Amino acid sequence: MNDAKPRRESLVLRILWMLLFFLVWQVTEVLLALLVVAQVVFRLINGAPSGALMDFGDSLAQYLAQIGRFGAFHTDSKPWPFADWPAPRVADGEAPLRPVEPLNRDEAQP
Repeated sequence: MNDAKPRRESLVLRILWMLLFFLVWQVTEVLLALLVVAQVVFRLINGAPSGALMDFGDSLAQYLAQIGRFGAFHTDSKPWPFADWPAPRVADGEAPLRPVEPLNRDEAQP
């Protein structure tokens, strides 16, 4: 009988965390949508997607998945900032635009 009270308090605390992460989910979802639009514009202008946006978008998508797993009781591990930020995976889609290498000052001057 004494075990029921701590479990109930634990559940209440988890529900509070879930509500907080629900709000984080809403903000992150909008951020991901803006990133998608920015990536499309970048692709239209430069002919290839931005590697930095690809990596950040993948990390953001994994973060949303972590929030979903926590909210669905699939895991007890809370997402970032309680865990490490998800590392981007290797892209298997279109190749990103390669950054232009800066010129060496000695080579640029005659």
